[in-house]
Amino acid sequence: MAEPRRDTTGLLLLAPLLGVLTVAFLVPVLSLVPTSLRPYVAGRGIGEGWTLEHYTNVLTDSFYLEILARTIGLGFVVTLATLVIGYPLAYILARSESRWRHWLTLLVIFPMLLNLVVRTFGWIALLARRGLVNQWLMGLGITDEPLRLMFNFTGLMIGLTHIFLPVMVLVLIAVIQNIPRDLEEAAGVLGASRAAVFAKVVLPLSAPGILAGSILVFVLTVSALVTPRLLGGPTYKVVSTLVYEQFLQLLNWPAGSALALLMTAIVLLLLWVGARVARRWEARE
Repeated sequence: MAEPRRDTTGLLLLAPLLGVLTVAFLVPVLSLVPTSLRPYVAGRGIGEGWTLEHYTNVLTDSFYLEILARTIGLGFVVTLATLVIGYPLAYILARSESRWRHWLTLLVIFPMLLNLVVRTFGWIALLARRGLVNQWLMGLGITDEPLRLMFNFTGLMIGLTHIFLPVMVLVLIAVIQNIPRDLEEAAGVLGASRAAVFAKVVLPLSAPGILAGSILVFVLTVSALVTPRLLGGPTYKVVSTLVYEQFLQLLNWPAGSALALLMTAIVLLLLWVGARVARRWEARE
């Protein structure tokens, strides 16, 4: 009799979250399905009847495939960059005993307190053709002419890495702080070097945090709109900016719905793969 009661309690605790997910995610996504199957009539908008044309266009047209590949590639590169930069920073903050640790942590998360548009315009001032970075490079004689740091992959990667780095750091700090220091000290007493302690003790135990932070940063990157819109400009498109144009500029709601649904399916598939990897890791441990 105790097990059904626990199951009922669990469902009741999950009910508010499931309700929010249903209203905020499931219903809007499902509402796109019938729209994506409608034809588009120029000058009129959504036509009559049903068609799979928009899905076949996205999956066969080289223009759409390039944008999909660019978006997913950007997500992986930004995730890797935030992990490489954020892990050492999170480890130092989690293990530091300095009285300045809390202030340093606040400094890391301070950019999150600023408006996203403000942060993006800050990078525009830095990366523009006559921006501070190019002026510094030319002033030092490293380059003879300004580098193209905006409206391309480089500018987007730099801007998104800076924006989502605090997210990765916060996730990793929470995980690393929960790793007992006794394990590191015991490994050191047994003769393991610092590199060996990190590789065989700290890194494996922090793997769940690495996976969680990576998934979170990846999803935020591929769904970002404001920063790609400003740093990518009108020519360098990703899926989010293309969906925006289809809906609000071209008024091609069926094509925009199909593209949004396919990208959602790809992200959910990657999340499922990440969850499978996490379960296998836990089972192996």
